[in-house]
Amino acid sequence: MERTTQLVGQSSSFLDAVERASRAAPLDRPVLVIGERGTGKELIAERLHHLSSRWDAPLVTMNCAALPETLIEAELFGHEAGSFTGASKSRAGRFEEADGGTLFLDELATLSSAAQDRLLRAVEYGEITRIGASRPIRVDVRIVAATNEHLPRLVEEGRFRADLLDRLSFEVVTLPPLRHRSSDIPILADHFARRMALELEWPNWPGFSTTGLNRLLEYSWPGNVRELRNVVERAVYRWDDSERPIDSIQFDPFESPWLPLPSSSGSPASASGTAPPPAVEILAPSPPSPGGIHDPESCADFRLAIAEYEKAILAAALEKCRWNQRTAAAALALSYDQLRHAMKRHQLMT
Repeated sequence: MERTTQLVGQSSSFLDAVERASRAAPLDRPVLVIGERGTGKELIAERLHHLSSRWDAPLVTMNCAALPETLIEAELFGHEAGSFTGASKSRAGRFEEADGGTLFLDELATLSSAAQDRLLRAVEYGEITRIGASRPIRVDVRIVAATNEHLPRLVEEGRFRADLLDRLSFEVVTLPPLRHRSSDIPILADHFARRMALELEWPNWPGFSTTGLNRLLEYSWPGNVRELRNVVERAVYRWDDSERPIDSIQFDPFESPWLPLPSSSGSPASASGTAPPPAVEILAPSPPSPGGIHDPESCADFRLAIAEYEKAILAAALEKCRWNQRTAAAALALSYDQLRHAMKRHQLMT
């Protein structure tokens, strides 16, 4: 299956990391990939595999944090039938599955001390022993490991074996976070947006408005490229006009004026049963003065005056929120659909 995520970017820090991985790929040595969540560590691992002489052999991935500690060793090294409760038949581990190819160990720092001991022997001697077995099995596996932890610090704290780190750190590729790759943000956003527009069968890609692009550039991206992809794809699929540049960006998909109250009874909000105030304060324009109405027939224009006042409030909110419709809706305690309906009614759609 073709991946829908690729290594995209042109910043020097990103290209340096990719170049380092490319140079290490042909060498049959272990590589550590370090980076925050969402920076593309698995993509670098795939590059290391596909540019190596093992490209036509298996690339086996194991997330060390996804399994309970009691099952990590069985998953890595396999087990014999009856070796523990529930082991009804023999099973090969990830090392045997990756024989001749590459084993990618994600979240390496979460390995238990016992698993680290056995992993060291596998890396050092090229041998593994299934749980419950008496004979070792020879395996030819290249190790690529990834973590978002600073492993030398874990060694100092006694949480990671120094000798295992020495064996795995022939080369270390550290991926820069997206906040230090600001020149790549427009490129990545355009890449993900075009793919989403194609999936939605849009006739053309209108791009982002200046306001929308500036908001993407100003955000800190704690979730890095993975978060950027989610934000961009969400912005495209929620946009209802493929002819106009996308202007509405929502970073937090949980943002809503109707958030559930905290379950804790200690907060004032939960005690009173009232929702927290909007994040943006809207100063509404002053209503028309009743004293200015002298003609009795003007009372027939009551609904028109109310409509004009409502339009002024909407315009003030949109201006305050820089025409971000979802932020304005939250500030006015309206749903997004209610705001859109009111904007259409007052001809405020841009």
